[in-house]
Amino acid sequence: MAQKKAAGTSRAARQRRWWRLRQRWRMLGVFEINPEHEFYHLTSMIKEGIRASIQTTMDTPGQDTLTAEQFKAEETQTHEGFEMQTFAAPAFAKLRRSLDITEEKYMNSLCSGDCYLQFVSNSKSKADFFVTNDKRFFLKTQNRREVTFLLSNLQAYMEHLEKYPHSLLVRFLGVHQIVIPNQMKKYFIVMQSVFYPDERINIRYDIKGCEVGRWTNPTLTQHIIKVLKDNNFEGQHIALGEEKGWFASQMKMDAAFLQELNVLDYSLLLAHQPLHQDELDGKHSLANLVIRATKSVDLKDSPTASDRPNIPLLEEAADQVVVDTTDCGPGQPHAAAEATGEGTPLQEKNGLPEKTRTDSELQEFNEHHRRLLPNCKNSIHVIDGPDRRYFVGIIDIFTVYDTKKRLENMWKNIRFPGRAFSTVSPPNYSRRFCQWIQEHTR
Repeated sequence: MAQKKAAGTSRAARQRRWWRLRQRWRMLGVFEINPEHEFYHLTSMIKEGIRASIQTTMDTPGQDTLTAEQFKAEETQTHEGFEMQTFAAPAFAKLRRSLDITEEKYMNSLCSGDCYLQFVSNSKSKADFFVTNDKRFFLKTQNRREVTFLLSNLQAYMEHLEKYPHSLLVRFLGVHQIVIPNQMKKYFIVMQSVFYPDERINIRYDIKGCEVGRWTNPTLTQHIIKVLKDNNFEGQHIALGEEKGWFASQMKMDAAFLQELNVLDYSLLLAHQPLHQDELDGKHSLANLVIRATKSVDLKDSPTASDRPNIPLLEEAADQVVVDTTDCGPGQPHAAAEATGEGTPLQEKNGLPEKTRTDSELQEFNEHHRRLLPNCKNSIHVIDGPDRRYFVGIIDIFTVYDTKKRLENMWKNIRFPGRAFSTVSPPNYSRRFCQWIQEHTR
């Protein structure tokens, strides 16, 4: 008995040590902003200001149709020792609703009692990066020009996301300015994290589709997260299998939109992790497909029996449903069971198709440029290949090809003749970016 107890104690101790090691590994380059941290006072005020701003939005009925004035809306709230200005609150509230982010969830993540985390990487950006404690949302400081650009193009950005709901552009969820009298004025944006959940991610890339300056020494540094670049990716591929066509096409759509905005120097954030065997086994189960279908279809219009969404997702096989929860994230243990609609015929649940869809309906689904989203958190930025899960998103979309950039292009043509560098015209940048995707995806 004593030996068994000792063995159990030893095993538990090993598990605790392993858990602590994993926690340290996960926190590499991420520092808790505790009361001793230089940004603790600032982030505490940001939390207070955002809470009040979200509460105002919760007290105002949401609208599906926005006016031009709502895209230009500005609201200033005064707090003890600072002011918080919120921009285009109705527009961003609508965007959050489209992502199924309730105001309560948004507030709980951004304004919880847990400390923010400071994200430190090898990025050349001078911005400060903060992460909510659950790592779901990023807060990034921006300059006035970048914020003005985003707000002036917010309506076009939202129209693009409505047209292509599975776009890979990063989702901006709020824009604010905090003013501390006689100390600072800082603009910051809130965005959805591309790398969420990140428990199993151990390598990240920032891809621009060029070569000059696109190498990072991969040697681990204790206090920063190394984000590798294009040249580090040489000899590798994004293995998506049947998702390759959709991925390349959506990249073209997103790059074309950014070209219309006269933007360059954006990046594809990319990370991957192996799929576990249970994820591979459950990926194609019918229950899993039902959940993925409901994620992929906009059900706000409440389709009737005579007006089913024409989406070729499932074949008629209700009598073969086996509940599968292998792909459900933490906090979703019953998601698959609920999706099968116990006691309800499968074809009647959530307006799903009653029979196998035709080729024309498949074409219609593809024309809306949608895909079956994976059954996981942050599904917009996740694509499952045959063996790996990829986290992808297009970021840094604020650099306009202005006179300064044209002069930089001329100088780099002289400095790097015949080589691929980042500062090129938006049409050339878009073409090269998409070409890189095409050549490195299979």
